[in-house]
Amino acid sequence: MTARLLTNIGRLWTGTEILGNAAIVTSDDRIAWVGPASELPRRVPGVIDDIVDVDLVENLGGGLVTPGLIDAHTRPVYAGNRYAELAMRSSGLTDAEITAAGGGINATLTVTRGTDPWTLCNHVRERLAAWLRSGTTTIEAKTGYHLTRDGELAAIRTLRSLEAEPGMPRVHATFMAAHVVPPEFFGRRSDYVEAVASWCPDAAAIGADGIDVDCGDGRFTEDEARWILGAGRRSGLLTRVHAGESNPGKAVGVAADVGCASVDLLNVATDDDVTMLSRAGVCAVVCPATAMRLQARPPVRAILNAGASVALGSGHTPGAVGITSMPLVISLAIGYLGMSVTEALRAVTVGAAHALRAPDRGAMARGRLADIVLWEADHEGAFAWDYGLRPRRVWHGGEPVTA
Repeated sequence: MTARLLTNIGRLWTGTEILGNAAIVTSDDRIAWVGPASELPRRVPGVIDDIVDVDLVENLGGGLVTPGLIDAHTRPVYAGNRYAELAMRSSGLTDAEITAAGGGINATLTVTRGTDPWTLCNHVRERLAAWLRSGTTTIEAKTGYHLTRDGELAAIRTLRSLEAEPGMPRVHATFMAAHVVPPEFFGRRSDYVEAVASWCPDAAAIGADGIDVDCGDGRFTEDEARWILGAGRRSGLLTRVHAGESNPGKAVGVAADVGCASVDLLNVATDDDVTMLSRAGVCAVVCPATAMRLQARPPVRAILNAGASVALGSGHTPGAVGITSMPLVISLAIGYLGMSVTEALRAVTVGAAHALRAPDRGAMARGRLADIVLWEADHEGAFAWDYGLRPRRVWHGGEPVTA
């Protein structure tokens, strides 16, 4: 058993509070002890093989340390880009006009399906590595850009295999074949719903953690979502549902009825929706960059006031947002959504861990995973000033991450 000591930490965000002049002892991949440096035990488990005096690291004056950040909403398994489409949208073209011109989700489906597995895996590997380098040690990663049985299962296998490589974050793999109805099922919508439900046991068997259904803006109906989510739950998958702009209440209703872990991309919500979330214990996953793109204002304050949990996500997708930096997401949540620094930090640590139902991470406490970040700052207020604050050092499971 090996141990590592981080001491003379100027400010430590534990997930619930800030500790000054703190220390952390890790044992293998877990936190063995955390608290004020003055209370450091004389005896610790194992042999200390590395002592990091944070006060001496680049003269940061003690530095700011947090748990590894968690991105609660991404879709990283795709090929190609849609830059031209994004430029068209910025010029005022509608989604219908862009789709008529060959853009939209089907464009990503075509390119992703046509990309060889080796090349696709390399693209995903580069994206995952970027998350970890920015201080994000866990991501929720959805499939949804093959929409065939073999392609969606291959996406899960890719995520699971990459997670085992050095320099990769932890991955919560979400099976999202219920993204849209693919073109080849035109006129056979019910057949596709049945097909997705039948793929759930296979997805669970090869390592999927959860299942998501897009119940927003005409994608899948409430009944279709309940059917697919029910199949996922029977297969042992954690359930999620996507909300939409036009009628988010139906997604919230499905999430509450099914007992989903989260309702994602909740950009608008009524008071009744917020109450329903709180009573059902469903976490609201909010993506500030996506909300900005849509000029939406997610009711974060109302959700928090109601006692519901909020998690933040990058919303990384090929057709909308390319962010892989959760520090940037924190800054956007503060500047655009009006969250306090502490609220935003909580939403990318303990809040996001709750959304993933992963109680082994997101906080500095004994027995939690030793995913730790030392930032290029001496106070958490830096997240409100430096849009995209950089980590000085990252430890993943107690081991330092190399660039």
